[in-house]
Amino acid sequence: MKQKKIFNVFFREKPAMMLVYLFNKTSDVYASNLAKQVDCTYSHVVKILQEMEKSGLVAFEKQGRLKVLTLTKKGQEAAGYIHKLKSLL
Repeated sequence: MKQKKIFNVFFREKPAMMLVYLFNKTSDVYASNLAKQVDCTYSHVVKILQEMEKSGLVAFEKQGRLKVLTLTKKGQEAAGYIHKLKSLL
């Protein structure tokens, strides 16, 4: 059941865009700038990121008051597949 829930998250546009953006990042990414990049509300991005964290796809690294987002190894692999699929389509 848990796998089905996270599967449903990725086959929606915004979560997939979030993973691809994190995959292609060139500098630190925070939830607030990720929300701007994918044209989504901050609260919605945080909710999706929490699901991704529970599934072991993203990690939060505290830097002072800010939390920097990073993909885990599993997250990089998933984002890579989504990125390839996006370029094929």
